[in-house]
Amino acid sequence: MTKKKALIAMSGGVDSSVAAYLTQKAGYEIMGVNMHLFDGNRRNQDNEKSCCSVKDTLCANSVAERLGFPFHVWDYTAQFKEMVINNFIKAYETGRTPNPCIDCNRYLKFSALYDRAEQLGMDCIVTGHYSLIDRDEESGLYRLHKAVDPSKDQSYVLYNLTQKQLAHTFFPLGGMTKEETRRIADEMGFINARKPDSQDICFVPDGDYSRFISEETGKEYPHGDFVDEEGNVLGEHKGIIRYTIGQRKGLGLALPQPMYVKEKDVANNRVVLCVHEHLFTREFDAVDFNWISGKVPEEPIRVNARVRYNQQEKPATVTPVGTDSVHVCFDEPMRAITRGQAVVLYDGDIVVGGGTIA
Repeated sequence: MTKKKALIAMSGGVDSSVAAYLTQKAGYEIMGVNMHLFDGNRRNQDNEKSCCSVKDTLCANSVAERLGFPFHVWDYTAQFKEMVINNFIKAYETGRTPNPCIDCNRYLKFSALYDRAEQLGMDCIVTGHYSLIDRDEESGLYRLHKAVDPSKDQSYVLYNLTQKQLAHTFFPLGGMTKEETRRIADEMGFINARKPDSQDICFVPDGDYSRFISEETGKEYPHGDFVDEEGNVLGEHKGIIRYTIGQRKGLGLALPQPMYVKEKDVANNRVVLCVHEHLFTREFDAVDFNWISGKVPEEPIRVNARVRYNQQEKPATVTPVGTDSVHVCFDEPMRAITRGQAVVLYDGDIVVGGGTIA
């Protein structure tokens, strides 16, 4: 009997390494690929929490050699710059707050890499994401579930997966805790068993995204006014890309009461501040929406929804607007709902779909 073939996306971290081992153990013929996305050495030299460095590639290669499967490095720097970095910059310049992990999964891992795997005749691609996939026997549809370990669940950044992609994707770590993953890596003698987790924004490991944007674009973003909700000037901001909705610290203002970023008025280069209670809203629209089932509901649906990665879902009513937009109404007001972030819908631990807050 011919073995099924799997392509493993290997970043050099412990998660993808253990995912490779578990896939091999499950009987697949596997091949490892390190996706070279940007020059990690130039940007993140000596940063243990970086990725895409020569050290990371060597870690991935070490695991492949230990397990005895072929390993390759494929260059995706052009695609990553166009679809992730440029989107990241454009979002901040237009007053939004992006989530580059979502774009990376959508356009790189589950598009560019997925397509290459298909061309090579692979049966599936494998990543180290903490999430689960199964097939509903009654409907025949594939479903995306939260991970067993809620502290590691990554289903929020995977909502763009289609039925075809789910049918050819394997997430071996979805039923495990991170400590179980590290224990397996220790037992296997992997060089990266205790390597720290990489940053959420891998290409900005120091967190200074405004400096990164300025360096990438060569632009100086002009100072402008902080204003209150009535338009009264409260002080001067240092460039509109430096702020995000809900922010209180780092404003550099001496005010009689705590105030928070409510809105970024890009057209007038103003940052609007408000008191804490005015950050809360119930309703918004989301665009570029993906329904995991591939079917748009004909009526409003009741779900639990999340508008941030590390957030507990809250009850909401969602009304489809055409094929790829929705109107979301939470039962209770939510704090600092932010343009550019994702809203992801859940039915229990099953991902219903998700889109970009507009």
